[in-house]
This record gives sequence, structure tokens and C-alpha cells, in this order.
Amino acid sequence: MLRVFADRGGTFTDIVAITNNQTIINRLSSHPERFLIVPLPHQQWIIVYKLLSENPEQYQDAVIQGIRDILGISHQEPIPTEAIEIVKMGTTVATNALLERKGDRVVLAITKGFKDALRIGYQNRPNIFARQIILPTMLYEQVIEIEERYDAHGQELIAVNIEQTKHNLQAAYDTGIRSCAIVFMHSDRYPNHEQQVAQIAKEIGFTQISISHQVSPLMKLVSRGDTTVVDAYLTPILRHYINKVASQIPGVKLMFMKSDGGLTEAEQFQGKDSILSGPAGGIVGAIQTSKRAGFELVITFDMGGTSTDVAHFKGEYERQLDSEIAGARMRVPVLAINTIAAGGGSILYFDGSSYRVGPQSAGANPGPACYRRRGQLTVTDANVMLGKIHPQYFPSVFGIAGNLPLDKDIVKKQFIQLSQAIVAATGNTSTPEQVAAGFIAIAVENMANAIKKISLQKGYDVSEYVLCCFGGAGGQVACLIADTLGMKKIFLHPYAGVLSAYGMGLADIRSIKETGVEKPLNQTLIPQLQQLMAFLETQAKTTINSDKISKEEIVQKINLKYDGTNSTLNINFANNVALMRKEFETEHKNRYGFIQTEKTLIVESVSVEVIQKMDTPEEPLITRNRPFDQNPTPVEIVKMFTADKWHDTPVYYRDNLQPEDIIIGPAIIVEKISTIVVEPHWEATLTKQNHLILQRHFSWVGLSLCETQHF
Repeated sequence: MLRVFADRGGTFTDIVAITNNQTIINRLSSHPERFLIVPLPHQQWIIVYKLLSENPEQYQDAVIQGIRDILGISHQEPIPTEAIEIVKMGTTVATNALLERKGDRVVLAITKGFKDALRIGYQNRPNIFARQIILPTMLYEQVIEIEERYDAHGQELIAVNIEQTKHNLQAAYDTGIRSCAIVFMHSDRYPNHEQQVAQIAKEIGFTQISISHQVSPLMKLVSRGDTTVVDAYLTPILRHYINKVASQIPGVKLMFMKSDGGLTEAEQFQGKDSILSGPAGGIVGAIQTSKRAGFELVITFDMGGTSTDVAHFKGEYERQLDSEIAGARMRVPVLAINTIAAGGGSILYFDGSSYRVGPQSAGANPGPACYRRRGQLTVTDANVMLGKIHPQYFPSVFGIAGNLPLDKDIVKKQFIQLSQAIVAATGNTSTPEQVAAGFIAIAVENMANAIKKISLQKGYDVSEYVLCCFGGAGGQVACLIADTLGMKKIFLHPYAGVLSAYGMGLADIRSIKETGVEKPLNQTLIPQLQQLMAFLETQAKTTINSDKISKEEIVQKINLKYDGTNSTLNINFANNVALMRKEFETEHKNRYGFIQTEKTLIVESVSVEVIQKMDTPEEPLITRNRPFDQNPTPVEIVKMFTADKWHDTPVYYRDNLQPEDIIIGPAIIVEKISTIVVEPHWEATLTKQNHLILQRHFSWVGLSLCETQHF
């Protein structure tokens, strides 16, 4: 049987599969340049495979093609589904549709008088000094105002005008719109009118009906409305993709990663849950593997081809309720991930006076210049120019036939041309390698700033944390990022290059249900909160179709804020008001630097998370069979440009390293799925769990003030 975990990213699709089929392993072992195979206990193996997310000349869908390649079957043959136990995956399909504004056509049905409420929004200005305010484009195509109204206390002021509603919805349907978002005032508490209009839309024939009290059962019309529109806009696109994948593997259990870090059945996967599907798998993988390695304070750093995602972990997953992604506001629980447009594929350019990195990405097609598709220079190309990536240690999957190595010559040629253009414009006589290093420094600073936003700005001391580095490009800049932040330790899992995919296999099924409260926190409110928690727990258990949930797998949370404020903090629910207040004040003090003991606490909302544990892959221990006084042998010595000069740098295969081996930087450690650069003043140690731990090598002699200020 085959268990498949996949992450379809913007540039590469990563696949991790587990099998006990010796025949598959024997066949794939003859292609070591394409497949990484790792033995597990109990006669099982892990297969790691990477392929381009978009390669229209070769295949239509990367995940399905990956399964075909592992099973060794052609395009024409049907996939033997009896050989596949389960497929768990994360996808950027919905994210890309949102970024490119290629979702479904949507009609918004909203309470009369609030036609422009979502366009007006909250009138916040992210850039306070911008003279030209560019409003995000609305995702809905048409707006229908519905005659209906409840007041805030549930009294029906205006009944639904049935005939007018039917007429208006039919008119929208006749223009070809098939997706409907329904958002009414106070419907988070009083949903009857929404239910009536949803029934009308269903009878007319709308194939996607997103109802706000189901999508986001919380107060605030604008946030709830935005979330509902996003759901209506993306769910049809997502459903089309799911059906396409499911049709290739009929009968196979198919699960998807949600933005909150939990898995869900394919048929329950909705647009509102899908925006951070791929990055969430990376966070789960990073945290679970870090915990296995003994680290409890973790900064996750996922650098892929298109973007970089960072997150903070201190004992539990951090989630946020309000988020804005690709210009769309949402109010659903998502992992607190800070994403910036800086990845291996970020395009480098000189604007006449300064270097720029991104936010545009070369993607998978055409990709970086070295991908042989006439792409522009990118961060990956800069690392090729600096000798941190060498074509002979990179998969040969480029060119029309998909069998050529990276093109180093075109990279050198373009950097020479770029350095000449810079000299002509500025008079600055930087060499091509110095230009490449300058671009890397800018990318590193951008990524370090993203980490500061989720750590230092929230009162956390990053020097106490381990940097869990993963993604295809993460190992190339890990030491540089840690140096910038003053971090002393880096953790690299053996599957770091595909950790988002591996995280799908380490994830549990999770269901989060929340509801609004908006009442002062006092002891008399506790029984009502307990009833709400019990109701939400029942709802969540129904969603995951399991009655076998133990007490330890239910997490009850409460969102508290000071009366008169709008900033909530998510803390553990307890029957003791004093206990909750103390936890709130501790968190508030850490986050904002003050507390207001005289102010009343308001319960904005409560949530219940039900977790169903799943079987996760085991990880084997490795043993040392080389004498302790015998060091690993490098495969060759290459030239690498770092710290403003060229270094003779040994290259090691990670497969050749054994427990307690120590590699002193500068050095390059090559894996089949990524490259790790050990910068000067750093050393790498391999553990018996096959984990690479990089630590700052404290040789103070010769360090500059800039290098020592963090320590």
C-alpha cells in the first residue's frame, strides 16, 4: 500500500510517499538522481520526489503525475487505486486564484442599505502617508439588496421580500453567475432570513451558496461578509480541482490541509479554509519534527521558490482570527503565518539607483535564468553565481525534455551584463559576484524583518529560539538569517526540502467551531459559556465523523479584550474567571507592555477545537560505523563567494555523514532535495536521528563588531 503526502507549491510540487512494496522500491532505486529512498522500521520505505508544479509539455497535474512516476505507469494507463491507501495534500490552487483574481463569478445578496458596506470596509490606511489610496478590487461581480432586517436583539423589523428576492436572484442567474454569497445584518445570531434566501437561491439553481452565519458565525458585518464572499469566490475553483484529482484516483481516501493546520475530508474542504493550505503543512511539519528533536521554542522559516513563510511556536499553534491575504479580508481561524514575496524565484533587478528583490517571481515557468526557459535573474541565480548552488548537485530536470542540468553559463553572462549596467549608471565598480551578494543581502534582510514581526515585535527573545529552516531554498540562507537575528542554533530535518509535504503526513484531523458572545466576563457568565462550549464540541465532532475523542484532544479557547477596545487575545478557557484574567493580563503585558486592571474584560467569542489523532510516519535512528577520529571526506573542493571573498569550500553529501560528525564552515552539504550552506563561523553536527544542528562557532578572534554585536 502507498500513502502519499503532497504539497503543490508555486514552483515545485513536493511528494513524500510511504510504501511497503519492495517492487516499487527496487524499480525506483535504479533512479537515485530522481528519487530519495529512506528505509523505515517494519519493512517500510519513504520515497521523496520533487517535480515542477507547471510543466504543460509533460503533464496536466503535478500530484497525479508524481503518483504515476512512483508507481511507474504511463499517461494512458489508469492508476491502480487499490495500491493507494490515502492521499493527503496541500494546494495553492485557491491561493493562486485569489492572487490572480481568477475565482468564480459571484453575486452578493446583502441587507438593503448596505450595498457598499464591503467596499467601504473599515477605512483603514495601511500606508498612512500614501497620497494615492488604491482600494482592493471586490471579488463579487453584482450586488443585490434584499429587503429584510433584524435588530440587534433579534426582533424582526422587516420580513424578507420573497418575490423581489426571487426576481433579483433569477436575473443574476440568467447572466451566468452560479455562485451566491448571502450576508445579512445580525445574521450571526439570527440566521432565519439568510436561510430563507439560501433556499430561494438553491431552487433557482445556484451551484455554490455561501451563507455568512455558516461561513463565519461572528459579529461584524464587514469581516463576516468579506469571508463569505471569499468562500463563494474560491470554493467552485477548489471543487473543480478536487474533482479533477479525485477522478484520477476514484475510491482513494483524499484529504486536504486547511489553513488552521488540520486535515479535512476532500468533500468538506471549502474556499475559506484553503488560502494557507500549503504553508500550513510546512508549519505542522516544522513544529512536529522540532518537537521530536527536543526543541520547544521554534521560529519556522520556509523559503520556497515564490515566497517565504515564517511562524512562531511556543508550546501551541498560534492562530489569528482576522487576516488579510492577497487583498482579501477574512475572519476565520488560520495559522499565524507571515508571508513575504521573497523566495528562490524572486526576480532581481536594478532600477537605476538601487537593487530590488521581488516581489515579482519567475515561478516554475519560465523560472530562474538557470532553468533554461529564458527567465530573468532571481535569488536562485545569485546563489549559482556565488558558488552556493552547483549544477552537478542539483536535479537535472530542465530544458524541453526535462533532463538537463542548471545553466551556469547564462547566469554568469547576465550578471556580467548587470554589473556593467550598474557601473554605467552609478560608477560603482562592483564585480558580478559582489552584485549577486548584494541582492542576497537584501533578500536576507527582508526575510529577517518578517521574522522580527512575529517575534521581537510581540515581546519574544529570538536568541532563545531554534530556527527551523526548510523549503527548497531555506538551507542556502539559514546561517545568514540567523546571524542577522542573533540566533545561535538552526535545525534542519532530513526532509527539510519537502517538509511541507511531510507535514501533511504528520498532521491530525482538526475541526474548529467558534461563535460570538460579546458579553462582560464574570462568574455568572461561566455556565452560559460552558453550554456554548458543549454545543460547539458536538458540532465539531459531527464534522470529523468520530465519536472516539478523548478529553485531551479537545481544546477550548476564549477571545478576550478590554471593554472599549478592539484587540483580542486568545487564551485557554477555564471555569475560574480570576485564572482567565491573570492569563489575559500576562499575555497583554508581554504583547503591549501594560495592563488596565480597572477595565472590564469582554468575551468577544469562544471556540472549540476537536483533534482526531492520525497515524504518523516513524523516523529511523542511524548508527555510526566510522571511527570517531575519522572525519567525513568531501566529494570535492569548490569556490564559494561569501563574506566578500572567495573561499575554497568542501562539499559533502549528507548521505555520507554519520552521527557526531562535525562540519566546520565554510562548507556545502548537498542533499538530493536541497542544498545547505554552512557559512564561516558556523558548524554543523549530525545527530543519531539524522538531524543536522547548525550552531554559531564561537571563535571570537577575528570577528568584526558587526558579527559580535548579537552575542
